[in-house]
Amino acid sequence: MKLRLLVLLAFLVTLLSGCGYNQIQSNDEAVTAAWSEVLNQYQRRADLVPNLVAVVQGYAAHEKDVLTEVTAARASVGSIKATPELVNDEVAFAKFQKAQGDLSSALGRLLVVSENYPQLKADANFRDLQAQIEGTENRIAVSRNRYIKTVQDYNVSVRTFPNNLTAMAMGWKTKANFTVDDEKAISVAPKIDFAAPKPAPAAPAK
Repeated sequence: MKLRLLVLLAFLVTLLSGCGYNQIQSNDEAVTAAWSEVLNQYQRRADLVPNLVAVVQGYAAHEKDVLTEVTAARASVGSIKATPELVNDEVAFAKFQKAQGDLSSALGRLLVVSENYPQLKADANFRDLQAQIEGTENRIAVSRNRYIKTVQDYNVSVRTFPNNLTAMAMGWKTKANFTVDDEKAISVAPKIDFAAPKPAPAAPAK
């Protein structure tokens, strides 16, 4: 009896391995890990926004439209519950990505506005926040690229034969991924100029 049970278990393990069950599970774990890193970097950027807005407001309080836009975009990002299950819902994923894109655009406009305020550009806190924002944008790009690759691997594993039969039986579907348009948006992250403000030209001698 025990021998038959062992043979049956061995057969089931072989069957599951041959139908892609283990591969799909492995790829799914990779997607979860990659998505967690994307969320970590987006959260890091969101955490920097309030301090950045506060510093800019100290020098350019009348730039209310830009400051309000950044604050609203940050609030929109925070209102979305970014769970691991989000990648299984294309509509929710698109909403999340739009909110992140809006925040990227708002931050870009805020940094452009800062160019008009030499004293702001010279502020040590502002320069430090600029550097952190730039570093975070780079980390976001790297983590997104990793996520894109892991999702591609997963989606291929649930679409190809015979794995697709296992996927259909288990109810596993393809996961949402970033689009080409999303990549274009992230590639235009604001550039940071650390050049010291130029002194005002000297008045002509009389």
